[in-house]
Amino acid sequence: MSFKLTYSTMFSPPPELHTRFDEAMHKAMASLGRQHTIHIAGADRSGLRTVESRSPIDQRTLLGEFAVATVNESDQALQAAHGAWNGWQRTPAAQRAAYLRRVAQLIEQRVFDIAAALTLEVGKNRVEALGEVQETADFFNGYADEFEQRQAFDHALPNDPLAGFVSRNRSVLKPYGAWVVINPFNFPFALAGGPVAAALITGNTVVLKGAPATPWAGRLLADCIRDAGLPAGVFNYLSGVDPDVGPALTQHPLTAGVTFTGSHAVGMQIGRSLWSATQPKPYIAEMGGKNACIVTASADLERAATGIIRSAFGMGGQKCSALSRLYVHQDVADSLLKHILEQTARLRIGNPSKQENWLGPTATPAGYASYARFAAQLSSHGARTLIGGAQLREGELAHGLFVEPLVAEAPPEHPLWQKEMFLPILMVQRVGSNNAAMELANQSPLGLTAGFYGATNEIAWFQGNIEAGVTYANRPQGATTGAWPGYQPFGGWKGSGSTGKAIASFYYLPQYMREQSQTVVE
Repeated sequence: MSFKLTYSTMFSPPPELHTRFDEAMHKAMASLGRQHTIHIAGADRSGLRTVESRSPIDQRTLLGEFAVATVNESDQALQAAHGAWNGWQRTPAAQRAAYLRRVAQLIEQRVFDIAAALTLEVGKNRVEALGEVQETADFFNGYADEFEQRQAFDHALPNDPLAGFVSRNRSVLKPYGAWVVINPFNFPFALAGGPVAAALITGNTVVLKGAPATPWAGRLLADCIRDAGLPAGVFNYLSGVDPDVGPALTQHPLTAGVTFTGSHAVGMQIGRSLWSATQPKPYIAEMGGKNACIVTASADLERAATGIIRSAFGMGGQKCSALSRLYVHQDVADSLLKHILEQTARLRIGNPSKQENWLGPTATPAGYASYARFAAQLSSHGARTLIGGAQLREGELAHGLFVEPLVAEAPPEHPLWQKEMFLPILMVQRVGSNNAAMELANQSPLGLTAGFYGATNEIAWFQGNIEAGVTYANRPQGATTGAWPGYQPFGGWKGSGSTGKAIASFYYLPQYMREQSQTVVE
């Protein structure tokens, strides 16, 4: 490519991006309907049965038939990962890094083909899909770089002050073993690839359980890792809809640690099962968000509206970082809402593989059904819908899972203020002061991301008081969304995360290792 894919590039995409994506989409459409395998101990396996996966853009479109992993195969995958661990952890750090960089290279070579598949499987527009794939390559490259820059977390310490002896000390971080990664449907490539890369570079082996709704993305990542030539058993991939496979993996005696991205309820359930064992196991969980944005009377309202729309409705609100709660000062509320409603009305909804459409379908039938239920609730309990609320069933949208972006004003006691809806729904409340807005913003038990629009001299107040792991101030590209490896670490406070450490931060890789203090007296 003549350009580097970044969020900046995609904010104003060059023509070549569109040309190459259209070519990739043509190829993807021609490849639909194939059978896809799981990957265990270095070999692709067909599985005992398959399940069909269909596109949310048009549910008549069969994406493929995907192997359904069984509990027995989850055991085989963990046996393979455990068996490969001793050799992998002893592989020199430079060699492990070379493998990861080869994975990144393959992802970048296939970036348009993988993005086209994500558009068909998840319903992302082309820019969102390309961003996710490139972000994944950046995880593999970035974690390899960091591991080497940190000297593989092997550090000499001062000698003990012992008379007549030389007592040498070191701190060494070592991997745990076979690591299980469980990824969500909304970012099925990046939120699989990021934890997988972190686990692998630190010397762990991996079993990846793909999200049942998006098995194609996981298979494409597995292809890149397989083709990079990693030793057999170091990486294993399981797909399918068997509800017993997840618990079989997390509760398996050979599982050394778990990374989970998904709902708070499921994340806490996994945590309890891990922490109730005789031997506690490390657990890295990102468990969603109910993200707020505060707009003060001093805000640039046009900029605020642009960032709010991008965060609330980008990818149909199906991001754990999506904006769903807006607290706006009453003095500027009418003006801000005018901007928001005008911009919302101009959004193009339709087949996201087409360049002109910005908003695609909901990713799952369950989300589509939930939208109707939430829309009805936002016309009751004292709430009023300002725009949106309909499932779209006309014309070329008739066979897809398309809905309108919805904006509603609601009183503070409305039950949906505390519900993570994971849909293009924005709730708004007018406030009389900045402190009132902050109090409401911090009432959520979750604390992933937060946004702010106001005067420069108000930013320190916002950052000093908001209870969230990722904060953005006066950002037109997204009020609460848009973290990128190397620029913004991404992790939540309170019920949004289990460790308080963020993805792609200085503190992320050490979570995949345990410390050994080494003292040798000469």
